[in-house]
Amino acid sequence: MNNKVHLATKVLPFRTNYIRELRMEIDIRRKEKVEKATEFAKRIRRVQEKVEAILKKTQEKIKRQVYKE
Repeated sequence: MNNKVHLATKVLPFRTNYIRELRMEIDIRRKEKVEKATEFAKRIRRVQEKVEAILKKTQEKIKRQVYKE
């Protein structure tokens, strides 16, 4: 479920929550720069706000279509 694109947001749920693609393999030898927790939290919040706005627009669109009939 986390690696399937959401129909409304066109984003993977995993990517929305963790700001990265879901990886199924583990590579413990990989050395990458560790991001500060506060910077990571800010990035997550920005993405979540964008997704929330998209979902609200979608919800309003559905409401208009339902009450139009």
